[in-house]
This record gives sequence, structure tokens and C-alpha cells, in this order.
Amino acid sequence: MSGKPYLSGHYAPLAVESTARGLTVHGSLPPELTGRYLRNGHNPPPGVVPSHWFKGSGMVHGVRLRDGRAEWYRNRWVRTPALHDAVAAAAGGAEAAAASAAEGADHAGAAAEGADGAGDLTASVAGTHVIEHAGRVLALQEANLPYELTPELATVGAYDFGGKLTRAMTAHPKEDPVSGELYFFSYSPVPPHLVQYVASPDGRIVREETIEGAGPSLMHDFGLTEHFVVWLDLPVVFDPAERSGIPYRWSDDYRPRIGVMPRTGPPRVTWCEVEPGALLHVANAYEDAAGRIVVEGPRYDRAAWQTSWKWWTGAPGHAPAPLVGSVHHRWILDPASGGVREEPLDDLVTEFPTINDSVLGRPSRYGYAVAFPGAGLEEYALVKYDTATGARQIAPMGPGRMPGEAVFVPADGSGGGDDGGSRGETRPRGRHGSGAGGEDDGYLLTIVSDLRRDASELIVLDAHDIAAAPVATVELPHRVPAGIHGSWIPDPAPGP
Repeated sequence: MSGKPYLSGHYAPLAVESTARGLTVHGSLPPELTGRYLRNGHNPPPGVVPSHWFKGSGMVHGVRLRDGRAEWYRNRWVRTPALHDAVAAAAGGAEAAAASAAEGADHAGAAAEGADGAGDLTASVAGTHVIEHAGRVLALQEANLPYELTPELATVGAYDFGGKLTRAMTAHPKEDPVSGELYFFSYSPVPPHLVQYVASPDGRIVREETIEGAGPSLMHDFGLTEHFVVWLDLPVVFDPAERSGIPYRWSDDYRPRIGVMPRTGPPRVTWCEVEPGALLHVANAYEDAAGRIVVEGPRYDRAAWQTSWKWWTGAPGHAPAPLVGSVHHRWILDPASGGVREEPLDDLVTEFPTINDSVLGRPSRYGYAVAFPGAGLEEYALVKYDTATGARQIAPMGPGRMPGEAVFVPADGSGGGDDGGSRGETRPRGRHGSGAGGEDDGYLLTIVSDLRRDASELIVLDAHDIAAAPVATVELPHRVPAGIHGSWIPDPAPGP
């Protein structure tokens, strides 16, 4: 045993790839769930002990649903040079493993210099996220190029948008629900610290620009509103003294800021100073009726970040759970005055926030997240937030069970707008009423790890009432380790 918490319990990695067909379904899978649920996560090969949770090799799990059936499950490593090096290191023993770890750290640093021809941008663990854009399935990790996969999860190879992407790509791109454009960025500890890209709906990079004024901070995510891009320049910054393989640390000396930049025109950023806090994942960002920018997501203070980092690195004295103290928070930014108002929204320890992506960048009422033990909660759970009323609904998973990120899928006939149509559009009929389809008219999909049974299942919850019994449960052939991010990729609509 390595003693690393991300190699045991819910996170214990799998040793093999597998395929299973004709999965058992309890309940009824809604017929509109026709597509693939894919989820990525870190799964180092046998014998490999990464220096950081986020350094483990990426493994994508997929479940194929069609016409009320669960046709297959499969899990595949993303085959990259980093995976090859990890396997070779394990075969070569401790000395080779140390050499490979050092080489991996070099890769992580050199990736930022890829635009200058240095480093290997293909040396990715590709274990953070998996998305689809313009018909391509991409496994993502922010220090390198994305990796393209087939619909059956075979690795095609590194993808650079036809040679147009010469830097690393974030693991959290945003697809505008109206235009279909994909916004993403590359961040670096050395100048230029931040470069923005925009890809067209058909997958061509149509915009690339350096964002002046950003610093060497860990910018894992960003926000996208209808008219603005939101940059997070917060106090976890590059520090070469950090030896975990992820060379970033909290700095009390760094001035934390959130930047607001128009999506069109010159890339001029208005920076707003905020209270010291880290934000890994933006639940949503949008413009309110007064023209202010609202950003929501799980915020870490200094103690929360440093305590959680101990778990992520397996440092002595780490907490039992991977997250401590990250709580749902709101920033309200006024670009005209530079003023900021902040407010905590809840005290539950949460991460991996999601929404109905049809309202991404627009005012949204409902959000979902994984709740971790703490603040009076003894077990893992899913939580639903209602920002209009301040209410929350908790769906405990039960002893020994841990859900992953909950991916929202709209119900058949739902336009995905909020109750009352805040976006000014007429909504089709939904399941929960005779009028417009509600913003929460849909399903949450998540894989649950069950340690007591040494098993896992894909559960489908009614997003309108997440505490109700699952709409359907799909038995998976073995336990699936707790992971990071995933996506629902629907089948293309039939032609006329």
C-alpha cells in the first residue's frame, strides 16, 4: 500500500480495461436518454504512485444508452506518452519510477512553453474531463493538448485543431448554448500568462488573443456570460518550490482579482479586487438586470485550500475526505465601478457544480453539486440549490456510497429555460406541468461508488426532485473509481 488516499477506498484504481454488454436496468430509462454518458478520472496503472491526485493517468468510463436499454459499459485508458512512461516506470521499478516522475514534472513545466517549440504538448495524463464538440470526443487535462477518442473510447491521438492550437488547452471549455461557439484558454506560469481561443461550431479556431494583465495563477476554470468572459486571477500561484508535480501554492502576498472582458472587440479586461479565496469550478456566470456580473461556485479560503491540498498530495495528516471547507459562494461584480460584493450561499462542503447547460452564461435558478462529509453531513450526497428561494435539497447516497459529478440532461420536449422564462423565450411543454418546460425539467446522471458492495451503478435522478427514488439504475460490471468530470453526448438528431 502506498498510503496515498487517492489510491484507496472510493479512489482505488482499476487494473484492467473491460467491456460489458446488455447491462441490467432497474426502473425505466427515459427514451430521450439515447446517447453516451462519459466520465473521466485519474486511474494510474498498477504499480504507479503519482505524486499528486491530478497526476494519475486518465481513464474514461462510458455507458451507451439507447431506446430504454443500457447497451454497453466500457473503460479505457487514454493512451498518451504520459501513460506509456508510467507503465514503463512501473515495469522498471522504483528507480525508473522516480525518473519518470521527474520527466512528468518536466513535461508539465515545458507544456507552457509549447508555443515556442519547447516541451511535449502530447505528454498529457488526459484525466480531468471529456467533452464533445463538432463531432469530436476530447479528453482534457489543462497542461497539454486534448486527446481525441472514438465513440467507443479508443484513443485517436493528440488533437491540435488542425495545427491552430500550439499551447495547452484548459479542461473546462465553455460552449455557448446559443451560438454553439467553444470558448477556451491556455494559462501558463510564464508570459504570456493567458491566451484565449474561440472555436466555431464546426470546430475551427476562429479567434486567438493574448490577455494582458493576467498573472501566474492557477486558472483551472473561467466564466462565460452572454456578453463577457470572466477570468479568475486568484491567490494560488506558480511556486517552483512546490514538489508535488503541480507547482502551485497559496500566496498571501498575491492580490486576488476577477477580470471581466467583453466577448467582442479588443481584449480589454476590467479587473476587480476580491477577498482572498480560490475557485476551481464556476457553477455559472451571468449578467443580472443591473448589468453586473454574477459568478457562483465553491470557494476555498486559505485553510480549506491547504487542508484539501494535503489530501490531493497524500501529505501526512491529510483529512479523510478529499475536500474540506469549499462552500457555495457568490461574487457580484460591477465593471463600471470596479466594486465587488461577495456573499456565502451555504455552509455545506461542495464541489463539482453543474447546471442545465442550456442556461450557461444566462441567469439560472438551479444548480447541483457533490456534497462531502462535513458541516453536519456525515455521508456523501448530491445537493440541489434554488437561487431564487435560497432553498436546498439534499439526496444522501447512503453509507459507503459516493456519487460523482451530476450531469444534467434535458427531458424530452424541454427547452431548458427557467420557470417563468427569464430568457424571454417560449418554452415547449415539460414533464412537470402543462406550461413551459422548466429549467430543472430533466435528469441527473452520475456514477455511484459503493464500497460495501464493491460495486458501482449509473443512477438517473429526476432533477425536479433529486431526493426521490431514482428513475432508473444501471448496474455496472465492477466498481468504478470516483472520478472528476463527465458529459452526456446525445446521438445526433435524425435527419429530415
